Amino acid sequence: MYLDVRGNKTYAATGGKDFDPALPTVMFVHGSGLDHRSWALQTRWFAYNGYSVLAPDLPGHSLSAGKALQSIEDMGAWLADFIRASGAERVHAVGHSQGFLDVLELASQAPGLLKSITGVGTAGAIPVNPALIDAARNSAGDAAEMLLMWGFGPDAQYGISAVPGMQPIAIGRQIMASNPLYEDLVACANYANGGEAAKSIDLPSQMILARKDRLTPLKAGMAFAEALGARVTVIDRYGHMLPIEAPRQTLEKLRELIGSLENGG
Repeated sequence: MYLDVRGNKTYAATGGKDFDPALPTVMFVHGSGLDHRSWALQTRWFAYNGYSVLAPDLPGHSLSAGKALQSIEDMGAWLADFIRASGAERVHAVGHSQGFLDVLELASQAPGLLKSITGVGTAGAIPVNPALIDAARNSAGDAAEMLLMWGFGPDAQYGISAVPGMQPIAIGRQIMASNPLYEDLVACANYANGGEAAKSIDLPSQMILARKDRLTPLKAGMAFAEALGARVTVIDRYGHMLPIEAPRQTLEKLRELIGSLENGG
């Protein structure tokens, strides 16, 4: 569906069902250079099992109009505007990589809009290799190639896919090459408020991390989970791109937390 957010036409995937703000809502926020397709399996499951789903393309990404936002702080504020535009009162927010930094800022700035937060393949800060930023400045396609080679675990590098007939690295390359990857990477590199944001957050939270993550090392994710007081799951064999590489395992952990909160468990 499309919403007007800050005067721009904004796309949000709803998992194949019409959005109903009266249902418990789960919002999924994509990582650098990506879009709503990162969450294909997770959004569909929640939409067909009693939830409403929002998976926006951030401004300037894929199906959303507008210019790319320049800071994580503004992305958090934009998410608050997006939720209000949707009509949802409070959401469970799930963010992958940079998307979780956006969620942290949302939780810090507008905690009343949230029921829980989940970070996937992430930490409270995501340093970015300067060579990657330089590559993205010159060519999003070249930078996407580098990012995807580092971002996926060994199985994906050999062409093994969780979805038969689909090659996630090829799909990721196509998406990232057309999106504002440079702006996203710079925003990540410049973000230093994660630790302070964590101190102010009092929400049920979890971190779903990957043992083979070469972009956001497991140690950083574990340390931030401790600071946040979040439950932690470490998924073996996979890399940074957990929503795509290990979609079923990621979904299982999302179902556990969100289902327990909605069902009083």
